[in-house]
Amino acid sequence: MPRLLAIDYGTKRTGIAVTDPEQIIATALETVPTHKLFDFLKDYFKKEIVEGVIIGMPKGLDNQDTHSTSAVRGVIKRFQKEFEGIPVYEHDERFTSALAMQSMLMGGTSKKDRREKSNLDKVSATIILQSFMESRR
Repeated sequence: MPRLLAIDYGTKRTGIAVTDPEQIIATALETVPTHKLFDFLKDYFKKEIVEGVIIGMPKGLDNQDTHSTSAVRGVIKRFQKEFEGIPVYEHDERFTSALAMQSMLMGGTSKKDRREKSNLDKVSATIILQSFMESRR
């Protein structure tokens, strides 16, 4: 079975998570510099079959767009042009950073690793992916 891949887009770094081939478990994959995101995706799609990509959509508490929303929409448009055969799903990413930090704390992640923002980005992408999978059940 093909995988699902989730993206937690940021202006500097982008967290990426994937499912196992059976789409049961979401796992943190990588954090890449945002300017290298599409190169990373091209390489990854050569190695793995991906059924769909989930992109965290930033929204405010009032469900209004944030300062990051337009950038994410731009990434979605570019993705759809470059990878026409792979569907893109938007998924609410509110609270994912806070949940990621909480899960790192509960998982016993060291203070040094929690300070590393790339780890937070990967875990946030994993939470987006897990939430998307649960919403489909």
